[in-house]
Amino acid sequence: MADFEEARKAMIAKRFGGNTGGASTGGAGTVRRKNKGVAKAGGDDKKLSGVLKKMALTDLKGVEEVNIFKNDGTVIHITGPKIQASVPSNTYVISGPSENRRIEELIPGILSQLGPESMEYLRSYADMMKAATSGAGMDAVEEGEEEDDEVPDLVENFEEAA
Repeated sequence: MADFEEARKAMIAKRFGGNTGGASTGGAGTVRRKNKGVAKAGGDDKKLSGVLKKMALTDLKGVEEVNIFKNDGTVIHITGPKIQASVPSNTYVISGPSENRRIEELIPGILSQLGPESMEYLRSYADMMKAATSGAGMDAVEEGEEEDDEVPDLVENFEEAA
């Protein structure tokens, strides 16, 4: 049995360079590592881009901004988006810097984009604002201030000055 053990140790020494304890993974006599390997972030992005390439997406040019309306009155606002589309698979990829904003912040520019749900939200918001301002406006009228609905009379003749 002792011969068998010696033969096994000799075979290990021959195969692994004389180290009977197994392969060496560090310690004295090993080459020093020059730099630490950088962990590659974005493995998911690589997988995603690979899948998108297989779908044969085409770029859509000329879109300045994208607004995605949510039910709670917020909007995902993307400026300068990169839009890719695959019509056969009904898939659209929109990427770019995004911000979460309230509908009220984007009001003048997005009125043409609003659907019926958003219009209901805006009506309720307008009623709330009207109630808040009418309460403040009633206080001003009660204090004796007049409303400036009248056009003031001309004091001078502007044709003579010219």
